[in-house]
Amino acid sequence: MTKGKIGVQMMMLKGKVEEIGVYETMKKLHELGFSAVEVSQIPMTAENVAELKRASEDFNIEIAAMSAGLEPMLPGLPGETLKSDFDKIVNDCKTLNCNYLRIGMLPLSKMGDKDLIMEFIADAEEMAHRLAEHGIELYYHTHHIEFQKYDGEYLLDMIKNNTTKLGFELDVHWIHRAGVIPADFICEYKDRVALLHLKDYRVGQLNVTAEDLKNIPEFMNKFTNIIEFAEIGEGNLDMKPIIEAGLDSGAKYFLIEQDDTYGKDPFDCLETSAKNLRALGYADWF
Repeated sequence: MTKGKIGVQMMMLKGKVEEIGVYETMKKLHELGFSAVEVSQIPMTAENVAELKRASEDFNIEIAAMSAGLEPMLPGLPGETLKSDFDKIVNDCKTLNCNYLRIGMLPLSKMGDKDLIMEFIADAEEMAHRLAEHGIELYYHTHHIEFQKYDGEYLLDMIKNNTTKLGFELDVHWIHRAGVIPADFICEYKDRVALLHLKDYRVGQLNVTAEDLKNIPEFMNKFTNIIEFAEIGEGNLDMKPIIEAGLDSGAKYFLIEQDDTYGKDPFDCLETSAKNLRALGYADWF
């Protein structure tokens, strides 16, 4: 039976990395039963890369994917990018036996401008071809902003329709937040998606006080912004058809991500997500 591999997006563990280090963070993931991670928002210092390698070998945890911006999110912002640190990023991938790089988001300076977006798409496709020469595949991660339409076409479809080498890391929470059915949409990207972000969608608790009702504009802001990122199985998304659509469309890695844990320990959230995924029938995907 064909199956995928469930892993963890380490963005949600950046605080743990700062607190206990890469190695101990990976050790805890191993204890929770995980054997794959995607590395994002973890500084790729020489020490962290070495510790990722050591932990990967000691705990048999695959570095499924890593993150790299094509260019800074805003001009002049510090941080590694493919345009300025290509050789270093490729070397890190080789060191960690990682064949997937993902761009986390469209640069903020490009948003809302179709011409600048088309320039970004062309640059990303060129970079995907360049990375392919080193055996590395480049993927683009989605939010809801990619479902803005330009001349009747989703921004995300603009990227797909103007590229052949660039792949996609679809995020099921953000697809749903954009008002699109995740399982159906994933199928439209068959053979262009190897990475899928599993993230549930929950309507948070609305607590209304007398003070809230004294300022209706503030209340409405609270009312319309109670959507939360949830542990898998603790929200409103029907995950099984989503996961099956991902598998049918070529996804290999199914990465748990929760942008905010609302004060809970992220390891506890991951344990809940893992328990619920096992209960859904995916125990052998860990």
